[in-house]
Amino acid sequence: MKRRNFVQSSVLAGGALLASGVLKAATSDKNTSSAAGKTFNLNYGIHDGMFKNHAGDDFVEQIKFAYEQGFRAIEDNGMSGRPVEQQKKIGDTLAKLGMAMGVFVQPGLSNDGNMLASGKAEHTENFIKSCQQAVEVAKRINSKLVTVVPGDFERKLPIGVQTGHVIEAIKKGTAIFEQHGLIMVLEPLSDNPNLFLRTPDQAYEICKAVGSPNCKILYDMYHVQRNQGNIIPTLDLCIDEIGYYQIGDNPGRNEPGTGEMNYKNIFKHIYDKGYRGVMGMEHGNAGKGKEGELKLIRAYREADSFM
Repeated sequence: MKRRNFVQSSVLAGGALLASGVLKAATSDKNTSSAAGKTFNLNYGIHDGMFKNHAGDDFVEQIKFAYEQGFRAIEDNGMSGRPVEQQKKIGDTLAKLGMAMGVFVQPGLSNDGNMLASGKAEHTENFIKSCQQAVEVAKRINSKLVTVVPGDFERKLPIGVQTGHVIEAIKKGTAIFEQHGLIMVLEPLSDNPNLFLRTPDQAYEICKAVGSPNCKILYDMYHVQRNQGNIIPTLDLCIDEIGYYQIGDNPGRNEPGTGEMNYKNIFKHIYDKGYRGVMGMEHGNAGKGKEGELKLIRAYREADSFM
């Protein structure tokens, strides 16, 4: 997740795990190229459903398939909504495979449901409760990263007052996470103009005001491209407060190579800056069925071939 104490590094070589019998032998259609099974230069984290045509609907089986293809991480926005036993099973699977867990989304609150900008006590209380719930989820899956969105603008208030309200609420949530070694990553979004947090520099201002290594920026490159572009220069301006990255090409929000963004250059830049944490694959598959999944893997092999 960053160059600090929460860096998630690539672990356990695939050959040792295969030899121990943790994984099933890969079938011929799983060997997508001569690079199948080789780890990537950066640690890309898959999403549920990304490999369902090869591995079925069970996310655990998709995780195992992804491991066979060289992926060493996952992220799961809906993790907190999964049954507790399923959370534990996913956590156990990641531990056995030596895979990293990226972000999951703060429990119980929608992107526009926090309304922290309003400064109203009930919204802050709901936010604090959600942070406490996130701690319990994180323990089950061995995660250190929680995605937080402050919610919508409060149009009746000046922007400076709204920002102050958000900072005060985030400070309270961060204080909870600090006790458990968790990192709150604030995500600027492009989904609609009502959302308060829209740009990385805005998140940077909040993180500096909070002043904690447990409050950082989630740099979702799809949203940054839609809101303002200038991915690499903006990244450099905010890099000391970036704690996590997410991927998605634009337009379409699919894998690298399907839109206008030069992800090979972007990935190389992030690698050269020293980041070795999870890179969340928060996007869809451009293609359908098994062939679409194989194309996605080949797209990552190509975008990752910057060394």
